[in-house]
Amino acid sequence: MEKLAILELNESALRVSIYKVSNGRSQLVLDKSQPFALGKEITTEELIKPKTKNDLLEVIKIYRKLIESYKATKIIAVASKILLSARNYKGFIDEIYNNTAMTLQILSDDEFLKIIYNSVVNSIDNSKGFFVYVGSDFTGVVKYNRRTMLASQILPYGVDNLCVDLKGQNKSLAEMEEFMKKEFSSLDILKEIEQDSNIVGCGNAFLAFGKIAKKIAKYSLDIDNGYEVSNEIMQKAYDFIKNIDLEKIGKIKGIDFIEADKVMVAFALIRALYTVCKANSITVSTASLRHGLIVTQTSAMTQAQFSDLLSSSLDNFLEFNKDENSINEYVYQMALILFKQLKVMHKLPRFYVKPLRIASYLYDCGKVINYENMEKHGFDVILNAGICGATHRELLVASFICLCQNLDNLSLGTWLKYKDILTDEDLDAVRKLGVIVKLSRALNASRKPIITDIVCDILGDSIIVKTVVEGNAEFEIMEGMKIADDYKKVFKKSLQII
Repeated sequence: MEKLAILELNESALRVSIYKVSNGRSQLVLDKSQPFALGKEITTEELIKPKTKNDLLEVIKIYRKLIESYKATKIIAVASKILLSARNYKGFIDEIYNNTAMTLQILSDDEFLKIIYNSVVNSIDNSKGFFVYVGSDFTGVVKYNRRTMLASQILPYGVDNLCVDLKGQNKSLAEMEEFMKKEFSSLDILKEIEQDSNIVGCGNAFLAFGKIAKKIAKYSLDIDNGYEVSNEIMQKAYDFIKNIDLEKIGKIKGIDFIEADKVMVAFALIRALYTVCKANSITVSTASLRHGLIVTQTSAMTQAQFSDLLSSSLDNFLEFNKDENSINEYVYQMALILFKQLKVMHKLPRFYVKPLRIASYLYDCGKVINYENMEKHGFDVILNAGICGATHRELLVASFICLCQNLDNLSLGTWLKYKDILTDEDLDAVRKLGVIVKLSRALNASRKPIITDIVCDILGDSIIVKTVVEGNAEFEIMEGMKIADDYKKVFKKSLQII
């Protein structure tokens, strides 16, 4: 296992991120940032002022020491193209190298967009569609299909420069929206949008938009990535924003990373995008430059391609949380077998396969908090592990399945908290699938794949589970029979394992 560091200098901040990297997987272990109004200064002065330059160098040297303390073996240092507008940028880059031995690479808009694309397709499970990145001084649109980037176009307008006209006068919200409607309509890439295409939005503008939309919708989950904002909620959020003071916008929890006036610009731009694309909804992605860089780097190290985003995400979690006794793969395989064999009894549709995959593969994830009642802790871990490739409802159902490995953990109060996302069918499903995961654990009690398959026979009020074994399965059968009471409680039949 090694560590990799990413240093990022953009229009508003200097940031350092350090990742643990293993077998093509990565885990963030440090993230620090220091605000700098570099974009405004360079735009106004066309140079980096001596004080700003000295302050930046001091922070970079501090970050360099942090990187050394974490024993990172590689450093990737990048900067946004705004640096090129400073007359003294070359001297600044030389000073960084002379003081820290780090070479700062300035990214073009196209290079930036390709890196962000790698982050988008590894954070949202959309087979085809468009993603739109809104930055400080440009907006990029990318068309993709099956994780392949087909085309891209860039508009030279973002949250910093859209708000003023050619004479330097501030535009109204309506003027900004009308202007961006024309700009989006001019893009060939958006001329023909297929009905089954998805639209994904990323960047701080969309993150702020998503956070406000969740508040307007009174959404019960505090997860940004994958939040789908309907046209109806967008309109309500827009009406809310345009009628409140900038001071109040700045006090909205969760959007302190973006100035209040930029939120207004972001909403005008995003509303124009909905109109031009005739979008019923847009999905928010937490895709970022640092994530795109780490994905690109780890993929290059292993030459691995992960076509199944969910499996890749689950494996990534397990890579940094497994131990020598982990049997997650065995429990996962047994749970899928039981789901198929017991279909005539549980009568659940295919929708629940993905939540079952998550819950069974991470059945013991709660032990990272406390081994005692890890099923209860697993609920919080699954919701906060940053798992990609599943919808919010699928993640929530998976969390409840993990919780229901101990049926006593399920409380009506906790369930009703998420009534805006879950259904009555889900309540029945999580109890049944929780027992299936618990039984899968028991049938792997020796922590070896002794039971390779099962065949289920239903006889009246009983079900007989016939095991196909490679070795002595007495322990597995003994542990499996301990689930008989829970099984009868949810399936209304007696359980017999032979």
